[in-house]
Amino acid sequence: MSEGFDRAPEQTKPLRAPPSSQDKIPQQNSESAMAKPQVVVAPVLMSKLSVNAPEFYPSGYSSNYTESYEDGCEDYPTLSEYVQDFLNHLTEQPGSFETEIEQFAETLNGWVTTDDALQELVELIYQQATSIPNFSYMGARLCNYLSHHLTISPQSGNFRQLLLQRCRTEYEVKDQAAKGDEVTRKRFHAFVLFLGELYLNLEIKGTNGQVTRADILQVGLRELLNALFSNPMDDNLICAVKLLKLTGSVLEDAWKEKGKMDMEEIIQRIENVVLDANCSRDVKQMLLKLVELRSSNWGRVHATSTYREATPENDPNYFMNEPTFYTSDGVPFTAADPDTWMILMMRWTQR
Repeated sequence: MSEGFDRAPEQTKPLRAPPSSQDKIPQQNSESAMAKPQVVVAPVLMSKLSVNAPEFYPSGYSSNYTESYEDGCEDYPTLSEYVQDFLNHLTEQPGSFETEIEQFAETLNGWVTTDDALQELVELIYQQATSIPNFSYMGARLCNYLSHHLTISPQSGNFRQLLLQRCRTEYEVKDQAAKGDEVTRKRFHAFVLFLGELYLNLEIKGTNGQVTRADILQVGLRELLNALFSNPMDDNLICAVKLLKLTGSVLEDAWKEKGKMDMEEIIQRIENVVLDANCSRDVKQMLLKLVELRSSNWGRVHATSTYREATPENDPNYFMNEPTFYTSDGVPFTAADPDTWMILMMRWTQR
């Protein structure tokens, strides 16, 4: 494991016509008025609007995040401020990822030009992904995008390698963290779930263009599960359940391809915890539900290769969606109860 972790406008008052043009109309005698009708000139309204006024946005309108850092701004943020603002923006508006990530990456390519800057970028994203619970998935997506679009690749390692190195630092203290105090365990659990998201989202492109997952993360997740089950406190077990719900199906498929029985070993360990560990009843129930989920192929449904009309003989689930009826005595029955059904039909025909 240790070898692979290369890681609004001004409101104007109602305008009034000047007194000289509205209130004081020149007085003329009637003869003159009949000869020459008085023409009243409409008052000229003076606007206070300026062509140099800033662009107006309605209340509640949110322009693209990157527009706030366009050329022409007098006060430029630091790299840390720019990245942190963008991370907070994604946390609040995750739907903006698709429309703004390209501009964000382009800005970083013009800014992150040194080893120190790249290390700072990795640390900012890592901290956001492990301190904000709802950001672990978005953080993993962001890491995947930047790993393919950041152009800087210094001798110390590219973005992906520095990210995995940062994860390795946390991984190496897994055993101490799993048995640490509540704060330490909470931070460790955030790391575990972020690593699970990275395993699912971080794409590695081979020389032939084939896209694969990082095998080293697969190995790391296996060892992290060992650390959690070796210290069967409620919060550790809950974290293990969350991780397996997130990655279990993918991990099992990957292990089976290699002829490994790791998932069988994990399930056996879960059953031992349920029997022997001093965990709460609710947590034991969660573990049993997880075993049940795995026995149903992680909830995945595979269509049969050839179509056959479902019958009670070839489909064990044939009666599952049938309505339930009740006898006059309140006893439930379905079409799967032929004897009861025949008795009721005979009674119905005798009426």
